[in-house]
Amino acid sequence: MSQLNRRHFLVTGLAAGAAAAIPATAASADPDPAAETAQALASRGLSTDPFTLGVACGDPDHEGFVLWTRLAQNPLAEDGFGGMPQRPFTVRWQVYADERGRRVVRSGASVAAPEWGHSVHVEVDRLSSDREYWYRFRVGPYVSPMGRARTAPHPLSHGALTMAFVSCAQYEHGWFTSYRRLAEEHPDLILHLGDYQYEYTKDTYTIPGGNVRDHEGPETETLANYRQRHAQYKADPDLQAAHAAAPWLVVWDDHELDNNWADEVPEKPEVPQPDFPARRAAAFRAYYENMPLRRTSIPRGIDMQLYRRIRWGRTATFHMMDTRQYRDDQGCGDGYRDCPAALDPARSITGAAQEAWLIDGFHRSRAQWDILGQQVFFAQRDNNAGPAKITSMDAWDGYVASRRRITQGWMDAQVRNPVVLTGDVHAHWASDLKLDYDDPTGPTVGSELVASSITTGGDGADSDPATHPYLTINPHLKFYNNQRGYVLTKIERDLLTADFKVVPQVHEPGAEAYTRATFVVEDRVPGVRQTYLRPLDPAIGARKQVTVEDTVRLETERP
Repeated sequence: MSQLNRRHFLVTGLAAGAAAAIPATAASADPDPAAETAQALASRGLSTDPFTLGVACGDPDHEGFVLWTRLAQNPLAEDGFGGMPQRPFTVRWQVYADERGRRVVRSGASVAAPEWGHSVHVEVDRLSSDREYWYRFRVGPYVSPMGRARTAPHPLSHGALTMAFVSCAQYEHGWFTSYRRLAEEHPDLILHLGDYQYEYTKDTYTIPGGNVRDHEGPETETLANYRQRHAQYKADPDLQAAHAAAPWLVVWDDHELDNNWADEVPEKPEVPQPDFPARRAAAFRAYYENMPLRRTSIPRGIDMQLYRRIRWGRTATFHMMDTRQYRDDQGCGDGYRDCPAALDPARSITGAAQEAWLIDGFHRSRAQWDILGQQVFFAQRDNNAGPAKITSMDAWDGYVASRRRITQGWMDAQVRNPVVLTGDVHAHWASDLKLDYDDPTGPTVGSELVASSITTGGDGADSDPATHPYLTINPHLKFYNNQRGYVLTKIERDLLTADFKVVPQVHEPGAEAYTRATFVVEDRVPGVRQTYLRPLDPAIGARKQVTVEDTVRLETERP
């Protein structure tokens, strides 16, 4: 991307702008944008480029979006402050109508405060709908990289949308090549469905052949730990490229806090952890500090409002969900079980308030496509061919009545095209959704698309989807692939097209991505239909690290 001329920034910095806030601070009027010279900043402890963590945009609507950055001279500093002095800094921002930064349409200043990890969240409004913008930040002579933003269409208009979704990026397991390839697709919108970062200390979560690179610091438990870990991930250039490429909608899963956590219950409740509420509060605060979220998501102690609704004109409504913060604890443990508790109608994965919010949204929606952006496998996934039903207690299978209420909710609301997007399971899947999975001849009432991991699990393996046991046991499951990658979708009025993108390996950087399979969902025709399947690549298959049977075994184990 082009480099912004510093003199141009100084000249145009006085342009009128929309104010935006960081928690407990106000946007600065900043009458003298050239006041802080490099020498003056150095005297206050800022002597090197603080934009080491890149920039990001998020939560767009038809009038604006959120802009984000976080100042860090030394991203891996153990105290979590990124090598920044314990004092606030004024950060100036500009939004442009062109990629070269020649025409400023909004500008202003915000305060990066140490209390919030020197992060900046700018809520820009009063922009034109359905168009591209570009943006940068500046502190004194230091100028951030350029990022691309985009507003949504007007609420009453239609328009095609290119959207990608991703999940599960374990830094130690490989290079973030898929983020780079995703950025090169130039999507309009990117959804991250959880496990943005992992909490483990070095060599705790390993893959066959050994991890590719290492986590810094201990297992994340304190605010300093989580800030350091987020900074290590954010410093990755491939991840920075993906953030700069398009607006993001983010939700967490478990590893942003603790593997398989449920509400106020940690992964191992049998081990006394009296500080778990404080750990949850620290993880939530660090998550907000490092994501392009609006002020409605500012955490309050151990609570954070993350489920929310984003409309893309009349084309799509995104219901972004939180299946961790309000869920009942997993029944019968976290793994695969034949568990009576899974059928308990009183149990919920969303909590009553979020469930009511979601179903109300179904009734209010007038979109062509209602898309649920959420974390864990939605369709039934039985791994036992016999009469016993062995399913994952950590997924919707562990909350059968909760899943049925949500499904019945979109049916009662006559949602035109319900589509569930999922992460978590480190493999690509496509499936039809049923109200009653025990009746395979019953009607299909929705569609689910599942993104593989960016890196988690290492290289993975290509295979013939038809040989996977799950697809034989569960006829509503239509596709499986265990390589790393992302899903790229084109959403139009009459058709949703999903390309399952994969890279052959992640143990070295620079692999090229290709489309392994393509599925479509037709307007008013629930369920997925395959239109393209790339034949198994013998060269890739010869380098398989695990067999299909090994994959089934690994999916029943943790982490």
